[in-house]
Amino acid sequence: MPIISKRGGGVLVRLKAHWATIIGDEFASTSWPSALGRDGALKLRTAPAAALELQHRAPLLIDRINLFFGRTVVNRLVLVQGPLPTDSPPTRPGLRSLAANEVAELDLKLAEIADPELRAALARLGKAMISQN
Repeated sequence: MPIISKRGGGVLVRLKAHWATIIGDEFASTSWPSALGRDGALKLRTAPAAALELQHRAPLLIDRINLFFGRTVVNRLVLVQGPLPTDSPPTRPGLRSLAANEVAELDLKLAEIADPELRAALARLGKAMISQN
């Protein structure tokens, strides 16, 4: 096992690689993860106009990130207002359309989730993951 996996250094790399998939296009277009502290503080570079909305949505974003990793990796967000990096965040690769049976299977798996917002987020994540295969 590589040392980066043992010490968790790959978390920020994976977070950047899947940023739009994890938090959604709306938030991904106005923010970018720049650092992850050992205490679980994720430093987000954010457009000034979006900072207030991101601050209010911080618990949702933290939940989405931790759900993606299957464990707690982020405890809090530290918002740094300013221009986003000149290199634009990676966009989602060309995603194929899902077959009807794939959509039905995903819907069946998510049917028991009561929270509509969580179910919708998981559906987006599931569709992105399935369409990449």
